[in-house]
Amino acid sequence: MASKINTLKWLFPLVKPTLVMLIILTTAQCSAITVTCSEPNQLALLEALTPVFNLNAIRPVTNMTTVTNINTTFILYGILGVDEKSQLLITYLWINYRWKIEFVSWDPNQCGTNKISLPKEKFWLPDIVINEFMDKNTAPTVPYVYLHSDGLVRNALPAKVVSSCNLDIYTFPFDIQNCTLTFNSYIHYASDIVITLSSDAAHITEHSKEVMTTMGEWELLDITSNKYSLGLDNGEYIDELAFHIRVRRRATLYVVNLLIPSCFLITVDMFSFLLPPQSVDRSSFKMTLILGYTVFLLIMNDLLPITGNTIPLINVFFSLCLALMVASLLETIIITNLLCGSGDFSPVPRWVQVVILQILGCLVCLPRKAKGSDMEQSAVVAKSKADERPPEERGPVVEDKALQELRSLGRDLQALRLQVEQQDGGSQNSEEWIQVGLIIDRLLFGLYILFISVSFITIIIIWVNSYSQ
Repeated sequence: MASKINTLKWLFPLVKPTLVMLIILTTAQCSAITVTCSEPNQLALLEALTPVFNLNAIRPVTNMTTVTNINTTFILYGILGVDEKSQLLITYLWINYRWKIEFVSWDPNQCGTNKISLPKEKFWLPDIVINEFMDKNTAPTVPYVYLHSDGLVRNALPAKVVSSCNLDIYTFPFDIQNCTLTFNSYIHYASDIVITLSSDAAHITEHSKEVMTTMGEWELLDITSNKYSLGLDNGEYIDELAFHIRVRRRATLYVVNLLIPSCFLITVDMFSFLLPPQSVDRSSFKMTLILGYTVFLLIMNDLLPITGNTIPLINVFFSLCLALMVASLLETIIITNLLCGSGDFSPVPRWVQVVILQILGCLVCLPRKAKGSDMEQSAVVAKSKADERPPEERGPVVEDKALQELRSLGRDLQALRLQVEQQDGGSQNSEEWIQVGLIIDRLLFGLYILFISVSFITIIIIWVNSYSQ
């Protein structure tokens, strides 16, 4: 008999915790635990909550078929940056979760308070994650949660969220990005955990704009929310709550440092057409502009976006400006070669005289020059005809030595006249080719202005439309 008593005394300390847990679990499945405080102070409340702390390993419901509602909301405290190359959005959030422990309640008057802050490890915590999370959360940890008298648990924590986002930088620097943060349980199905929105999305947007401090380059437009159900192969569903964050880039820095200087350089290149095309200074001036524009792009390379899925429109703009500068330099080289080597060219074809000298010349206000040497040529022809009259019509022939010298001198003058006429003909061809070059240069100048205007207006319209959305 004594041995039986000793055996029971030895087994009782081991069986006692098991019996206590069994009683607690049986009570939790049947009804809520009523917390009774011996005194209205924090120590008495903490002692009364001790049985609840032993249940932190299970979902806090009296019936396992009951769904736990996780009320979720957040405040966007800061937009830290956007990484176009890695397609990342970096934000700083204040996240709030609320759920209820069904088998906990106490009388605030009896325990002296309606809430108490306790360490997180004493409670069951939902495994809510952000699907787009791409890096470790480096925000400070909060070790406590609030437990209210009706069993409501409130967990608040800061989070530095580095999330993946499909960035569209086609309209940079007037781009608007729409990034999504999806909250869901990592392992629990929708039959266990349902995520609900505890406050309206408009209120989240308004509150975020009030408290936001780091919004230098980016401006918050709005935050919207949607509920989704992700189906799995086993027929279960995962409940998801998605927040869509729309932010717009502030374009002032890029307009002042990139667009305006580029417009100035292309304008100077456009007005360089007013320089004499036959001058060597015009081609060297355009080459200097191209080199300066290249150096400008190298200096501003850090401000340009990294190419993503599409080529940014600003890169197209800069490439177009550089292409126009190169095209104007090539045009100057061709026109200068035409003007300087016009004396060696053959006569201007008839169709060129009609199309360029007559039609296009009048169009660009450079009409064909009148031949000012026609009178001189007719006088020379008349004089040559007079010299060619027979000797009988000139009077009596005086066959002497002086007359022979005069005739020899006349033959020399006639040869000189023929040489001068040939030179006058070459000079006339050269003048016509020079006129053709000037007309082409003036025409290309007008086309250059038209092309720049149309291209710039088109790009500006695209930017304005995207920025006003």
